[in-house]
Amino acid sequence: MARDPRYDPLFEPIKIGPVTAPNRFYQVPHCTGMGYRRPQMLAAMRGVKAEGGWGVVCTEYCSIHASSDESPYPSASLRDDDDVRNLRLMTDAVHAQGSLAGVELWYGGHTSANLYSREVALDVASLANTSSQGVPVQSQAMSKADIREFRDLHRKAARRALEADFDIVYVYGNHGYLLHNFLNPYFNRRADEYGGSIDNRVRLLREVIEDVSEIVAGRSAVAVRYSMPMQLDDDDEGLIECFQQIAELPDLWDITVNDYRYEMGSSRFVKEAANQAAVAKVKSMTGKPVVSVGRFTSPDTMLAQVANGTQDFIGAARPSIADPFLPRKIDQGRLEDIRECIGCNVCYAHDSLGVPLRCTQNPTMGEEWRRGWHPERIESRHADESVLIVGAGPAGLEAACALGQRGYQVILAEAEQELGGRINRESRLPGLSEYARVRDWRLGQLAGMENVQVYPDNRLDVESILELDSQHVILATGATWRSDGVGRWSNLPFAGCDQDNVIGVERILEGFLPDGPVVIYDDDHYYLGSAIALRLCSAGVRVAMVTPEVALAGWSQHTEEHSLIMETLIEAGVQIITAKGLVGWQSGTVQLECIYSGSESIIETDYLVPISARVANDELWHGLDSQREKFTDRGGLSLQRTGDCRAPGIIAAAVYAGHKAARELGQTEVKFKRDRVVVK
Repeated sequence: MARDPRYDPLFEPIKIGPVTAPNRFYQVPHCTGMGYRRPQMLAAMRGVKAEGGWGVVCTEYCSIHASSDESPYPSASLRDDDDVRNLRLMTDAVHAQGSLAGVELWYGGHTSANLYSREVALDVASLANTSSQGVPVQSQAMSKADIREFRDLHRKAARRALEADFDIVYVYGNHGYLLHNFLNPYFNRRADEYGGSIDNRVRLLREVIEDVSEIVAGRSAVAVRYSMPMQLDDDDEGLIECFQQIAELPDLWDITVNDYRYEMGSSRFVKEAANQAAVAKVKSMTGKPVVSVGRFTSPDTMLAQVANGTQDFIGAARPSIADPFLPRKIDQGRLEDIRECIGCNVCYAHDSLGVPLRCTQNPTMGEEWRRGWHPERIESRHADESVLIVGAGPAGLEAACALGQRGYQVILAEAEQELGGRINRESRLPGLSEYARVRDWRLGQLAGMENVQVYPDNRLDVESILELDSQHVILATGATWRSDGVGRWSNLPFAGCDQDNVIGVERILEGFLPDGPVVIYDDDHYYLGSAIALRLCSAGVRVAMVTPEVALAGWSQHTEEHSLIMETLIEAGVQIITAKGLVGWQSGTVQLECIYSGSESIIETDYLVPISARVANDELWHGLDSQREKFTDRGGLSLQRTGDCRAPGIIAAAVYAGHKAARELGQTEVKFKRDRVVVK
């Protein structure tokens, strides 16, 4: 298929200082949970993106000194010759595909707790540490000598960037790190030439840009990552005035907004291209190319950004994770094959946990090197054999897609009329509509596979499975939410869990609306409790939420959703009660227990909705497993379960499990390499 000529502007080359990008698709720096600890995984992942058509592929930010240490997070580093060799793996992989490679020089300032290095962080002033670990330490206020050394660190790092063969070298001026703090009068109250006026506050950023430009002159471009206020008429930091002082200095501007909740906002709260007014303001103030992110998934939205002059490049982090081949698919006229990001931020969550990122939509993300998985290619079937998949939720749909791509004859049977499993019910909740992309993309792929037969409204039992005589059977029958409160806080059902007006989550997801006040007990700690609360509030139901944790929806802190969830719940009038465990229900009274003191309290309400753990729907598995000998006698070769019916988890885990089951079918040896430093 050929590219629609409407999208030709997205494939026009553009100069960035001394280098030329082959197109307008730009993977901006983003962290991965791989960094200096897993350089081969990092290089392979970036190389696949370059193969997928991203004209510029940047690595994550690189620490330039031991006093900028983000441990336990393994971000990349550019401090010595070993780092140069590691990063050269990445630049070689990117250059092999004809793309440019970018690197971001990072000094964290007061955000760095330096838990590994035990060095003292420097910053504009002695500021309290703001790392997620909340370490009770402060930075050292920089002296003039410190400032000179800081500039020299950037010169040395820029030289190493050239040795590593990077085409674009970033100066990092936002996200609350050191250079940003010099711009910000809230932090910068210095009385010397680096504080006070706009000229003084921007001085250090200007000097570092000039220093790096001098080192890389004629060989690499210089980019600056910079924040603008979301509301352009509310610029407390003076970011617009500061920008005007240096608008023409670098070769490229990489623009974000100065509220990370919205720059990195989940699809529940921030939609595609939501922050582009700030980007357009920058574009109007400089003659240099501009790139920015906007969780772009629509080719038409991308085209509009370039055509209307908002920005020169389509910046992406999350969309490039969900589909590393997004540019290639536009180029080939395969728009229906684009695997669109759902904005769940599971990628970011795992990086924030210090482990390699992963993706709900793209189960191969992070597995390119250690498992040898490619997002577009998969090994052909090992034999002319048939596969029966029971259950068409996220795990079953993914397994069917991957096995169909491998060339197996596949039967996909689903008990319900509608394919999609939990996706169908959850995506109807407020803010979660984009989660339906998990189902819709896979249904679109299956529609083009003649070797996959789909049978909805077809509930199979053990005997019917045996009668089908499939050589391989994969059960993906999902899981069901418990209504007895068994979960993280308590492994015992609460008293009265079987009484009237204890409403299970499944009933709410199926559309039941209580006709009186509701208490939601949330021992799940992710998105579901708050989404259900907002659904009930929108129907006029009064809601209180109780959690045994010290913060409601605590796991959503990893997905950068927590503060927006809380803000939305408070605005909706939801009463929030923390650090209370559920112990009983009786005739309209919820009985709670303080998790610290054990003291009891009660809440009067009409209904109780407990959200805790789930029970695997594994009855069919156990029944079939008990007939394994009969299954084998009839030609059966393998029997397995996958996804939630094996171990309930998040949607990303189910998709990954389904993909893994399909990839490994018929393999005698499963690949899993460890990326590690070897002592010589």
